[in-house]
Amino acid sequence: MANSKTAEAKRRLLPHEMSKAQYTWHEMKKNKVAYLLLAPFYIIFTMFTILPVILSLVISLTNFNMLEFPDFVFMDNYIRLFLDDDIFLIAVKNTLIFAAITGPVSYLLSLLFAWFINELSPKMRALVTLIFYAPSISGNVYLIWTTLFSGDQYGLVNAFLIETGFISTPIQFFTNTSYIMPLVIVVALWTSLGTSFLSFIAGFQVVDRSLYEAGAMDGIKNRWQELWSITLPSMKPQMMFGAVMAITSSFGFGAIITALVGFPSPEYCAHTIMHHLDDYGGQRFEMGYASAIATVLFFMMIGSNMVIKKLLSKVGQ
Repeated sequence: MANSKTAEAKRRLLPHEMSKAQYTWHEMKKNKVAYLLLAPFYIIFTMFTILPVILSLVISLTNFNMLEFPDFVFMDNYIRLFLDDDIFLIAVKNTLIFAAITGPVSYLLSLLFAWFINELSPKMRALVTLIFYAPSISGNVYLIWTTLFSGDQYGLVNAFLIETGFISTPIQFFTNTSYIMPLVIVVALWTSLGTSFLSFIAGFQVVDRSLYEAGAMDGIKNRWQELWSITLPSMKPQMMFGAVMAITSSFGFGAIITALVGFPSPEYCAHTIMHHLDDYGGQRFEMGYASAIATVLFFMMIGSNMVIKKLLSKVGQ
């Protein structure tokens, strides 16, 4: 009897007999080498990403100028942000407009260009990939556009329009509020084929070719059906990564506008949340208020990521 009880006590629980905590601990012990190798990343990620986010949430509830001890004001910064700060509301509007255009368009452009490039030979694919990817890493990208749209007659666009008789005086593209937002959107799209573009190209390379043969037997007749029913469902991790990168870049833009039109932009026509954050955090040193701005931006990005994840889950269904 005693031996049977001992044997029963030593019997390992099956996965379906374990609680969630027991199963997690069991898997961690089973894969302890893998967790040990991942530990440096988790430690660095926690220290430089998770903890700063938590600290920013706490500081957003304070009045803090980096010289004196923070004074808790609780929700006063958020009340001021939404009820008393008219410039912030302009920044939110401009950010949403920019994100709504550049986010989806850059994502689709990256996907379509990667799809077309995937059909090329390996050598040609490498060359074309470099050509499309180069603008996103070039340090002189803004110099090209400032030369094209310079506000004097030496600007290439103005020179062409004057030469052809369309205008008689140069257009001030980067000071005229009617032109600034369209121009920065175009520049942002031109430089948008970055990391997500490369991830899509990698995703197309790992799709199992036998799936296309099986799809042809199941009635798939053209390349668009292949893309929707086979290719995209097979590369959902790359699609999700590309979506996160597109959202991050579309909400976090600001350098483009500052390089082209200066800071602040004329009449705040292209003022964004990132500019507002830099104004209060980097110049006025109102760190509590700046943290509140960063918190709002953070939750906007989280909400967008949740929506995108929901939409991507329907791909191929």
